[in-house]
Amino acid sequence: MSLDIQYGALILPRRRALAWFGVAALGVLLSACERPSASGAAAAFKGIDITGVPYGRALALTDQHGKPRTLADFHGQVVMLFFGFVQCPDVCPTALLRAAQVMQQLGPQAQQVQLLFVTLDPQRDTPELLRAYMAAFDPSFLALTGTAAQIRVVADEFRVYYKTVATATSYTIDHTAMTYLLDRQGRLRVALRHQQPTADYVADVRLLLAEPAV
Repeated sequence: MSLDIQYGALILPRRRALAWFGVAALGVLLSACERPSASGAAAAFKGIDITGVPYGRALALTDQHGKPRTLADFHGQVVMLFFGFVQCPDVCPTALLRAAQVMQQLGPQAQQVQLLFVTLDPQRDTPELLRAYMAAFDPSFLALTGTAAQIRVVADEFRVYYKTVATATSYTIDHTAMTYLLDRQGRLRVALRHQQPTADYVADVRLLLAEPAV
């Protein structure tokens, strides 16, 4: 991945990043101050508590096996959602390896959790390639793909930044590196930074698993 500057979990070219971060940081702080947690008490999540945000409510793509998928398919499960691409050299495989470690540490509870990997590179990430890529980390992981327009709709819905960047021989993709957690009702609840340890991910998933399923 082409990296000029990294702040938190969002990767952007340096000149645009400085201005963008000022606006984004202010928005996160204001949102956190104005929005109470689901229980009305101080948030217990290790990641950013984004309970109640008016986005991240819909998803309609196709998995690596050719099956159409929406968030309704995972009702009753906690979803870990990550956006990336197969040829991403470091951030994406690190995120997926960490997700596999989360599943291992959850033990039997892992059956109640689903990892979704949305490709930002449908041109190169064929279903065959996505099947092999997911299997390399955990056979339960699902990769989601679609047309470039469909993926743009989903990325915009989850406020995910991505942009194709030309290289000497091909291209790479700069993108948001957050992992999002959705609760059993399909509501967006937590944004975990790429730099956070596996233990933080496990803790937040367990908090959502402890909530009653409706």
